[in-house]
Order: sequence, then C-alpha cells, then structure tokens
Amino acid sequence: MDIRLEETGSGGRYVATVDGHEAEMTYSRTSPKLIIIDHTGVPDALRGKGVGQALALHAVEEARRGGWKIIPLCPFFKAQATRHEEWRDVING
Repeated sequence: MDIRLEETGSGGRYVATVDGHEAEMTYSRTSPKLIIIDHTGVPDALRGKGVGQALALHAVEEARRGGWKIIPLCPFFKAQATRHEEWRDVING
C-alpha cells in the first residue's frame, strides 16, 4: 500500500489511496519533536482491509525516523497505540 504525506504549515496528513478510494490520518505539529494525531478517516469501501492500521504504523515509523513523539487524540489511533506495546517509544500520553 502506498502512503503519501501532504504537509501544511502546522501539520498535515498521511494519505492512502486504494482501489480509487482515499483514506487519511491527519496531524498537527506542536513542535519539531511532537505531533498530535487527531483524525483517521477510512471510507466504508476500505473498512476491514487494514488501511487504518497501515496509516497508524506509517505514522509510528515516520516518528521513529524523524525522532519525534506522537500524542494520540484520535480514538482509532489511541486504540491502536494501546494494542501495540512496541509503539510506546514514540507515544506521548
């Protein structure tokens, strides 16, 4: 699955396009070392295909590469972070 980054001045989103449908995970950057993941949107056509999980894992891998932490405000991402103890190195909160 190909996931791309779209950045804005104070945040951005990770976007996955699958079978012509777009799923996203949005974030706000509070500092160079901290982001807040605030929303995950997966269209009904992609539910159950692991797209949300792939977006969450991608965000974790990007945080590790970039040396920053994630505050999980999005309920979906927060639930994923709780299930994956191996992500604790980048989860703040």
